[in-house]
Amino acid sequence: MTRTMIRSICTLMLIASLMLACQTQRQASEPSESESASLGVSIKVLSDATVVAGAAAADRQRLLADLLYAALQALADDRLLTPVDDNAHARFMRVLAYDPDNAIALQGLQDIVVRYLQLSEAASHRGLFDQAHRLLDRARFVDDEHPDIAKTWLTLQTEMNSGDLFFDLDDRDFANRNAHAQQQLADIARQAKQHGAFFLITAPNDDLARWMFGVMREAVAGYRLRGNIELASQTSVRLRMPSD
Repeated sequence: MTRTMIRSICTLMLIASLMLACQTQRQASEPSESESASLGVSIKVLSDATVVAGAAAADRQRLLADLLYAALQALADDRLLTPVDDNAHARFMRVLAYDPDNAIALQGLQDIVVRYLQLSEAASHRGLFDQAHRLLDRARFVDDEHPDIAKTWLTLQTEMNSGDLFFDLDDRDFANRNAHAQQQLADIARQAKQHGAFFLITAPNDDLARWMFGVMREAVAGYRLRGNIELASQTSVRLRMPSD
């Protein structure tokens, strides 16, 4: 037997051994049909296309969940339409671009409108009419068919025509409680006495609101001022004129 023949036989034996090993490993890793039946397991080989589609769907669901979470956080923080790159409206709209029927995003847009209407009414209540107009316009931008927009507009018109006196005060002056702030409060108190008006003080905290009332009371010593105090982000005073 020549050396060439011996080399050929060895090569064939090596190939046969490798094929046998692969077959044995495959049989060990995959259950037989009889074993699958006894375990109640259905074996199905997924195509590459199916696996890729499943991964893409999972990525999309994760993206939507992240967008909704960020949108709800922005809504809770009153980041409704601003800032441009970090607001609730933009994120809800992105969700709807992927999923037009997403119930959470659709409700989120309605919640933005409701919040703007609440802020508009609060501004009207304090006599901040320009601000109330802007907030109402933002509500219309989100959904100009919302049924409560007309009611909020009527509230704004009613407050503007109330005849009450509104004083939009400088937050910095009042935070520092300086002489200018005290002079303004004294003037307001004297007008309240003159007209027999009720006051409404709004301030960022209770301590400042009580200081404002104290300054007004001292300015009209002996006269009983009547009114209320409310906490709000801006400092203002409203004098409600008595009805004729």
